[in-house]
Amino acid sequence: MNIGMIEAAAERLRGHARITPMLSSPDIDRLAGRRVLVKAECLQHTGSFKFRGGWSAVSALPPEVRARGVIAFSSGNHAQGVALAARKHSAPCVIIMPSDAPRLKIDNTRALGAEVVLFDRTTGDRDAIGARLSSERGLTLIKPFDDPQVIAGQGTTGLEIAAQAAEAGVTRADVLVCCGGGGLSSGIAVALEARAPGLRVRTCEPEGFDDMARSLALGSPQRNAQTTGSVCDAILTPEPGALTFPILRRAAGPGLAVSDEEALRAVAIAAARLKIVLEPGGAVALAAALFHAHRIEGDAAVCVASGGNADPALFAATIARFGTGD
Repeated sequence: MNIGMIEAAAERLRGHARITPMLSSPDIDRLAGRRVLVKAECLQHTGSFKFRGGWSAVSALPPEVRARGVIAFSSGNHAQGVALAARKHSAPCVIIMPSDAPRLKIDNTRALGAEVVLFDRTTGDRDAIGARLSSERGLTLIKPFDDPQVIAGQGTTGLEIAAQAAEAGVTRADVLVCCGGGGLSSGIAVALEARAPGLRVRTCEPEGFDDMARSLALGSPQRNAQTTGSVCDAILTPEPGALTFPILRRAAGPGLAVSDEEALRAVAIAAARLKIVLEPGGAVALAAALFHAHRIEGDAAVCVASGGNADPALFAATIARFGTGD
Protein backbone atom coordinates (compact mmCIF):
# COMPACT_ATOMS: atom_id res chain seq x y z
CA MET A 1 0.00 0.00 0.00
CA ASN A 2 1.38 3.40 -1.00
CA ILE A 3 0.32 6.93 -1.82
CA GLY A 4 0.36 6.12 -5.54
CA MET A 5 -2.44 3.58 -5.09
CA ILE A 6 -4.48 6.10 -3.11
CA GLU A 7 -3.99 8.79 -5.75
CA ALA A 8 -5.02 6.31 -8.47
CA ALA A 9 -8.14 5.43 -6.47
CA ALA A 10 -8.90 9.14 -6.13
CA GLU A 11 -8.83 9.48 -9.90
CA ARG A 12 -11.26 6.57 -10.33
CA LEU A 13 -13.51 8.04 -7.65
CA ARG A 14 -13.51 11.52 -9.20
CA GLY A 15 -17.07 12.47 -10.11
CA HIS A 16 -18.51 9.46 -8.26
CA ALA A 17 -17.70 9.98 -4.57
CA ARG A 18 -18.55 13.13 -2.67
CA ILE A 19 -15.89 15.39 -1.21
CA THR A 20 -17.41 15.47 2.25
CA PRO A 21 -17.29 18.63 4.38
CA MET A 22 -15.21 19.35 7.47
CA LEU A 23 -17.63 20.65 10.09
CA SER A 24 -17.10 22.49 13.36
CA SER A 25 -19.06 23.91 16.27
CA PRO A 26 -18.03 26.34 19.02
CA ASP A 27 -20.03 24.24 21.49
CA ILE A 28 -18.12 21.08 20.56
CA ASP A 29 -14.84 22.98 20.86
CA ARG A 30 -15.90 24.09 24.34
CA LEU A 31 -16.92 20.60 25.42
CA ALA A 32 -13.71 19.07 24.06
CA GLY A 33 -11.42 21.78 25.37
CA ARG A 34 -9.77 22.28 21.98
CA ARG A 35 -10.64 23.02 18.39
CA VAL A 36 -12.39 20.03 16.78
CA LEU A 37 -12.87 19.51 13.05
CA VAL A 38 -15.36 16.79 12.07
CA LYS A 39 -14.95 15.07 8.69
CA ALA A 40 -18.56 14.17 7.86
CA GLU A 41 -18.26 10.86 5.99
CA CYS A 42 -21.81 10.16 7.13
CA LEU A 43 -22.76 12.39 4.17
CA GLN A 44 -20.98 10.13 1.69
CA HIS A 45 -23.04 8.04 -0.76
CA THR A 46 -24.74 5.14 1.11
CA GLY A 47 -24.19 6.98 4.39
CA SER A 48 -20.58 6.03 5.11
CA PHE A 49 -16.98 6.11 3.90
CA LYS A 50 -17.38 2.52 2.69
CA PHE A 51 -18.54 3.66 -0.74
CA ARG A 52 -15.00 4.89 -1.40
CA GLY A 53 -13.44 1.46 -0.87
CA GLY A 54 -16.25 -0.34 -2.65
CA TRP A 55 -15.93 1.81 -5.76
CA SER A 56 -12.14 1.63 -5.70
CA ALA A 57 -12.14 -2.17 -5.56
CA VAL A 58 -14.92 -2.79 -8.09
CA SER A 59 -13.59 -0.22 -10.56
CA ALA A 60 -10.08 -1.74 -10.38
CA LEU A 61 -11.26 -5.20 -11.54
CA PRO A 62 -10.68 -6.23 -15.16
CA PRO A 63 -14.01 -5.85 -17.05
CA GLU A 64 -14.36 -9.57 -17.73
CA VAL A 65 -13.83 -10.40 -14.04
CA ARG A 66 -16.19 -7.66 -12.88
CA ALA A 67 -18.92 -8.94 -15.23
CA ARG A 68 -19.02 -12.26 -13.36
CA GLY A 69 -19.92 -10.42 -10.17
CA VAL A 70 -18.62 -9.63 -6.71
CA ILE A 71 -19.27 -10.89 -3.21
CA ALA A 72 -18.68 -9.22 0.17
CA PHE A 73 -19.07 -9.84 3.91
CA SER A 74 -20.55 -6.98 5.91
CA SER A 75 -22.72 -5.94 8.84
CA GLY A 76 -24.09 -3.19 6.65
CA ASN A 77 -21.96 -0.26 5.56
CA HIS A 78 -19.45 -2.17 3.42
CA ALA A 79 -22.44 -4.06 2.03
CA GLN A 80 -24.10 -0.89 0.81
CA GLY A 81 -20.88 0.61 -0.54
CA VAL A 82 -20.07 -2.49 -2.60
CA ALA A 83 -23.70 -2.96 -3.68
CA LEU A 84 -23.94 0.58 -5.06
CA ALA A 85 -20.55 0.36 -6.76
CA ALA A 86 -21.51 -2.97 -8.35
CA ARG A 87 -24.87 -1.63 -9.52
CA LYS A 88 -23.25 1.39 -11.15
CA HIS A 89 -20.84 -0.99 -12.92
CA SER A 90 -23.73 -3.33 -13.93
CA ALA A 91 -22.08 -6.18 -12.01
CA PRO A 92 -23.95 -8.89 -10.05
CA CYS A 93 -23.46 -8.59 -6.31
CA VAL A 94 -23.93 -11.00 -3.37
CA ILE A 95 -23.62 -9.73 0.22
CA ILE A 96 -23.25 -12.04 3.23
CA MET A 97 -24.62 -10.27 6.31
CA PRO A 98 -25.10 -11.30 9.96
CA SER A 99 -28.75 -11.87 10.77
CA ASP A 100 -28.52 -9.41 13.68
CA ALA A 101 -27.41 -6.52 11.44
CA PRO A 102 -29.72 -3.50 11.68
CA ARG A 103 -32.82 -4.06 9.57
CA LEU A 104 -32.28 -0.69 7.89
CA LYS A 105 -28.90 -1.80 6.56
CA ILE A 106 -30.22 -5.14 5.32
CA ASP A 107 -33.15 -3.47 3.57
CA ASN A 108 -30.97 -0.75 2.06
CA THR A 109 -28.52 -3.32 0.71
CA ARG A 110 -31.34 -5.23 -0.98
CA ALA A 111 -32.75 -1.97 -2.33
CA LEU A 112 -29.40 -1.33 -4.03
CA GLY A 113 -29.88 -4.52 -6.02
CA ALA A 114 -27.67 -6.94 -4.09
CA GLU A 115 -28.61 -10.51 -3.22
CA VAL A 116 -28.38 -10.70 0.59
CA VAL A 117 -27.47 -13.99 2.31
CA LEU A 118 -27.91 -13.93 6.10
CA PHE A 119 -25.93 -15.99 8.63
CA ASP A 120 -25.83 -16.39 12.43
CA ARG A 121 -22.86 -14.37 13.71
CA THR A 122 -22.26 -16.71 16.69
CA THR A 123 -22.69 -20.12 15.02
CA GLY A 124 -22.38 -19.54 11.26
CA ASP A 125 -19.23 -19.64 9.14
CA ARG A 126 -19.36 -16.70 6.77
CA ASP A 127 -16.03 -17.66 5.20
CA ALA A 128 -17.36 -21.09 4.26
CA ILE A 129 -20.54 -19.58 2.84
CA GLY A 130 -18.52 -17.06 0.86
CA ALA A 131 -16.10 -19.67 -0.45
CA ARG A 132 -18.96 -21.87 -1.66
CA LEU A 133 -20.81 -19.07 -3.42
CA SER A 134 -17.61 -17.66 -4.95
CA SER A 135 -16.69 -21.07 -6.31
CA GLU A 136 -20.16 -21.84 -7.65
CA ARG A 137 -20.66 -18.49 -9.38
CA GLY A 138 -17.15 -17.24 -10.14
CA LEU A 139 -17.56 -14.19 -7.89
CA THR A 140 -14.68 -11.97 -6.77
CA LEU A 141 -14.46 -11.35 -3.02
CA ILE A 142 -14.26 -7.69 -1.95
CA LYS A 143 -12.99 -7.82 1.63
CA PRO A 144 -14.17 -5.09 4.02
CA PHE A 145 -10.69 -3.93 5.05
CA ASP A 146 -7.92 -6.41 4.16
CA ASP A 147 -7.92 -5.55 0.46
CA PRO A 148 -5.33 -3.15 -1.02
CA GLN A 149 -7.82 -1.47 -3.33
CA VAL A 150 -10.34 -1.05 -0.51
CA ILE A 151 -7.66 0.52 1.70
CA ALA A 152 -6.66 2.79 -1.20
CA GLY A 153 -10.24 3.94 -1.63
CA GLN A 154 -10.63 4.68 2.07
CA GLY A 155 -7.31 6.52 1.93
CA THR A 156 -8.86 9.14 -0.33
CA THR A 157 -10.55 10.41 2.85
CA GLY A 158 -7.05 11.19 4.09
CA LEU A 159 -6.21 13.19 0.97
CA GLU A 160 -9.26 15.36 1.66
CA ILE A 161 -8.43 15.69 5.36
CA ALA A 162 -4.92 16.87 4.51
CA ALA A 163 -6.23 19.57 2.18
CA GLN A 164 -9.14 20.66 4.36
CA ALA A 165 -7.11 20.77 7.57
CA ALA A 166 -4.46 22.89 5.86
CA GLU A 167 -7.14 25.25 4.60
CA ALA A 168 -8.40 25.54 8.19
CA GLY A 169 -4.89 26.32 9.40
CA VAL A 170 -4.39 22.98 11.17
CA THR A 171 -1.05 21.37 10.36
CA ARG A 172 -0.40 19.43 13.60
CA ALA A 173 -3.17 17.38 15.20
CA ASP A 174 -4.35 13.94 16.16
CA VAL A 175 -6.75 12.53 13.57
CA LEU A 176 -9.27 10.35 15.39
CA VAL A 177 -10.68 7.58 13.22
CA CYS A 178 -13.43 5.07 14.00
CA CYS A 179 -11.82 1.64 13.66
CA GLY A 180 -13.03 -1.89 13.08
CA GLY A 181 -10.60 -3.89 10.98
CA GLY A 182 -8.55 -0.79 10.22
CA GLY A 183 -9.16 -0.16 6.52
CA LEU A 184 -10.15 3.48 6.97
CA SER A 185 -7.50 4.16 9.62
CA SER A 186 -4.66 2.61 7.63
CA GLY A 187 -5.68 4.28 4.37
CA ILE A 188 -5.83 7.67 6.04
CA ALA A 189 -2.50 7.02 7.78
CA VAL A 190 -0.75 6.33 4.46
CA ALA A 191 -2.28 9.44 2.89
CA LEU A 192 -1.28 11.66 5.82
CA GLU A 193 2.28 10.31 5.88
CA ALA A 194 2.68 11.63 2.35
CA ARG A 195 0.50 14.73 2.36
CA ALA A 196 0.34 15.99 5.97
CA PRO A 197 3.01 14.42 8.19
CA GLY A 198 2.04 16.68 11.09
CA LEU A 199 -1.32 14.90 11.33
CA ARG A 200 -1.29 11.58 13.21
CA VAL A 201 -3.97 8.88 13.09
CA ARG A 202 -5.40 7.60 16.38
CA THR A 203 -7.74 4.63 16.15
CA CYS A 204 -10.99 4.78 18.15
CA GLU A 205 -12.98 1.69 19.16
CA PRO A 206 -15.69 0.57 21.62
CA GLU A 207 -14.53 -0.62 25.03
CA GLY A 208 -14.30 -4.41 25.10
CA PHE A 209 -13.77 -4.48 21.33
CA ASP A 210 -10.54 -2.48 21.22
CA ASP A 211 -8.43 -5.15 19.52
CA MET A 212 -6.54 -2.56 17.46
CA ALA A 213 -5.66 -0.41 20.48
CA ARG A 214 -4.42 -3.46 22.40
CA SER A 215 -2.52 -4.72 19.36
CA LEU A 216 -0.77 -1.38 18.91
CA ALA A 217 0.11 -1.27 22.60
CA LEU A 218 1.52 -4.82 22.62
CA GLY A 219 3.07 -4.80 19.16
CA SER A 220 1.25 -7.91 17.90
CA PRO A 221 -2.32 -8.71 16.77
CA GLN A 222 -4.79 -9.31 19.61
CA ARG A 223 -8.25 -10.85 19.30
CA ASN A 224 -11.47 -9.68 20.92
CA ALA A 225 -13.02 -12.12 23.38
CA GLN A 226 -16.42 -11.76 21.72
CA THR A 227 -17.95 -10.40 18.51
CA THR A 228 -21.26 -9.06 19.83
CA GLY A 229 -22.34 -6.95 22.78
CA SER A 230 -21.89 -3.31 21.74
CA VAL A 231 -24.22 -0.78 20.13
CA CYS A 232 -21.33 0.03 17.78
CA ASP A 233 -22.21 -2.86 15.45
CA ALA A 234 -20.56 -1.27 12.41
CA ILE A 235 -17.04 -1.59 13.84
CA LEU A 236 -17.06 -4.94 15.66
CA THR A 237 -14.35 -7.20 14.23
CA PRO A 238 -12.55 -10.21 15.72
CA GLU A 239 -9.01 -8.90 15.24
CA PRO A 240 -6.95 -6.37 13.25
CA GLY A 241 -6.44 -6.92 9.56
CA ALA A 242 -3.30 -8.62 8.32
CA LEU A 243 -2.68 -5.71 5.93
CA THR A 244 -3.94 -2.88 8.11
CA PHE A 245 -2.15 -3.63 11.38
CA PRO A 246 1.42 -3.29 10.05
CA ILE A 247 0.53 0.07 8.51
CA LEU A 248 -0.96 1.37 11.73
CA ARG A 249 1.88 -0.03 13.86
CA ARG A 250 4.21 2.12 11.73
CA ALA A 251 2.13 5.22 11.18
CA ALA A 252 -0.45 5.62 13.98
CA GLY A 253 -0.34 6.73 17.59
CA PRO A 254 -1.85 4.85 20.55
CA GLY A 255 -5.42 3.67 20.13
CA LEU A 256 -8.38 4.96 22.12
CA ALA A 257 -11.52 3.23 23.42
CA VAL A 258 -14.87 4.70 24.45
CA SER A 259 -17.90 3.31 26.25
CA ASP A 260 -21.22 2.67 24.54
CA GLU A 261 -22.74 5.49 26.58
CA GLU A 262 -20.05 7.90 25.42
CA ALA A 263 -20.69 6.89 21.80
CA LEU A 264 -24.42 7.47 22.22
CA ARG A 265 -23.84 10.85 23.87
CA ALA A 266 -21.65 11.78 20.89
CA VAL A 267 -24.51 10.81 18.57
CA ALA A 268 -26.77 13.24 20.46
CA ILE A 269 -24.16 16.02 20.46
CA ALA A 270 -23.54 15.64 16.72
CA ALA A 271 -27.25 15.86 16.04
CA ALA A 272 -27.69 18.94 18.23
CA ARG A 273 -24.50 20.85 17.35
CA LEU A 274 -23.63 19.74 13.80
CA LYS A 275 -27.12 18.74 12.55
CA ILE A 276 -25.87 15.38 11.29
CA VAL A 277 -27.07 11.83 11.96
CA LEU A 278 -24.42 9.37 13.18
CA GLU A 279 -24.69 5.71 14.08
CA PRO A 280 -22.90 4.79 17.33
CA GLY A 281 -19.97 3.14 15.53
CA GLY A 282 -19.57 6.25 13.41
CA ALA A 283 -19.48 8.48 16.49
CA VAL A 284 -16.69 6.86 18.53
CA ALA A 285 -14.03 9.23 17.17
CA LEU A 286 -16.08 12.25 18.23
CA ALA A 287 -16.73 10.55 21.57
CA ALA A 288 -12.97 10.15 22.07
CA ALA A 289 -12.44 13.87 21.40
CA LEU A 290 -15.22 14.85 23.79
CA PHE A 291 -14.68 12.44 26.68
CA HIS A 292 -11.01 11.44 26.49
CA ALA A 293 -9.49 14.83 25.80
CA HIS A 294 -6.63 14.20 28.25
CA ARG A 295 -5.31 11.43 26.00
CA ILE A 296 -5.22 13.60 22.87
CA GLU A 297 -2.31 15.86 21.96
CA GLY A 298 -2.34 19.34 20.48
CA ASP A 299 -4.60 22.36 20.28
CA ALA A 300 -6.81 20.81 17.60
CA ALA A 301 -8.21 17.40 16.71
CA VAL A 302 -9.76 16.02 13.55
CA CYS A 303 -12.54 13.45 13.99
CA VAL A 304 -13.84 11.24 11.18
CA ALA A 305 -17.59 10.78 11.55
CA SER A 306 -17.51 7.56 9.58
CA GLY A 307 -21.14 6.49 9.25
CA GLY A 308 -24.70 7.70 9.57
CA ASN A 309 -26.79 4.58 8.97
CA ALA A 310 -28.42 4.78 12.38
CA ASP A 311 -31.22 2.44 13.38
CA PRO A 312 -34.22 4.83 13.58
CA ALA A 313 -35.52 3.45 16.88
CA LEU A 314 -32.09 3.57 18.53
CA PHE A 315 -31.44 7.07 17.22
CA ALA A 316 -34.79 8.32 18.55
CA ALA A 317 -34.17 6.67 21.92
CA THR A 318 -30.70 8.22 22.08
CA ILE A 319 -32.01 11.73 21.47
CA ALA A 320 -34.80 11.18 23.99
CA ARG A 321 -32.32 9.95 26.59
CA PHE A 322 -29.46 12.41 26.13
CA GLY A 323 -31.08 15.47 24.57
CA THR A 324 -28.25 17.73 23.41
CA GLY A 325 -25.74 15.36 25.03
CA ASP A 326 -23.87 17.83 27.24
